[in-house]
Amino acid sequence: MYNYKSIFKKMKKLFKVQPDSNQTAIGILLARVGIAALMLTHGVPKVLQLFSSAPVEFPAVMGMSSQLSLILTVFTEVICSLLVMVGLGTRIASALLAATMLVAAFYIHAADPFAVQEMSLHFLLVYLVLMITGSGKFSIYYLLQQKGLSK
Repeated sequence: MYNYKSIFKKMKKLFKVQPDSNQTAIGILLARVGIAALMLTHGVPKVLQLFSSAPVEFPAVMGMSSQLSLILTVFTEVICSLLVMVGLGTRIASALLAATMLVAAFYIHAADPFAVQEMSLHFLLVYLVLMITGSGKFSIYYLLQQKGLSK
């Protein structure tokens, strides 16, 4: 015969919400590293474009020149992604990346079908979550905080 009390205890433990648990920290770590790695696949080609001798072929955004627009995009997609990846300044870096994704979705791809805008919106969603959660306990920021170097 089954011990239903034991089964219910295990089920309850499985579904218990523990906001400060290692599982939550691992989830944030996976989100940070995963989204940063995916964004780097978009940013690195832009770095190559920025430093190539060919003329800049990038959309001029909101009155900025193509070159300035490319420089700002490279900064967010590469530098901010690396910060998110290691967990340093995650909230600020995520805010800048979220702003970049808003521009991509609703300015650059405004006339495109939803299927094209969708990728920017997926990135935006993860950056919004990281703005709320922060970098989590598996991050450089957490280590600095533990050593009393950050407030």
